[in-house]
Amino acid sequence: MKKNLGVVQAVYPMPVLMVAAYDENDKVNVMNAAWGMICGADKIALFIDEDHKTTQNLLKTKAFTVSIADKDHMDVADFFGIATGNKMADKFERTGYHAVKSEFVNGPVIEEFPVVMECELAEVVQTESMYAIVGKIVNTAAEESVLSENGKVDPSRLNALIFDQFQHGYYVSGEQVGKAWNAGAGLMKK
Repeated sequence: MKKNLGVVQAVYPMPVLMVAAYDENDKVNVMNAAWGMICGADKIALFIDEDHKTTQNLLKTKAFTVSIADKDHMDVADFFGIATGNKMADKFERTGYHAVKSEFVNGPVIEEFPVVMECELAEVVQTESMYAIVGKIVNTAAEESVLSENGKVDPSRLNALIFDQFQHGYYVSGEQVGKAWNAGAGLMKK
């Protein structure tokens, strides 16, 4: 029997995404965003507030990067969610992390995070109910250590962080329990 919980953000898992952009002086700002998702073959949507420093930066530069946070960098990923660039001018510098300019867009690639999508600002969607930044993914880069033999990202090597809205915890993904577009194929024959 189910128990009514009221209004709960009951989507699990949520990604732990590091959104990074330069300001007008090429200073790096990074934020932790769990409310983001791929929304097309080459698009990502980030449901982030307009008043974030990173949002303001990417609106000016028309470019940004989105990295996947992993277990080895959980402390800094969490810090990027706690601290605000609007009040902490040295937010990125405090971490000791390193950024290099993307070869593809005017955005910073944070070297410590293993997978990064380099994006151009495609669209801002603003309605009464939401504010979304849509980025066109121009390139995705990954550390060789997280790639499988076929040259694709291997989730079992990535140790990607997952955010849980229920208990506000971080978890790690990685165990494959089935194959997509195959696990339910037997039901097609009924």
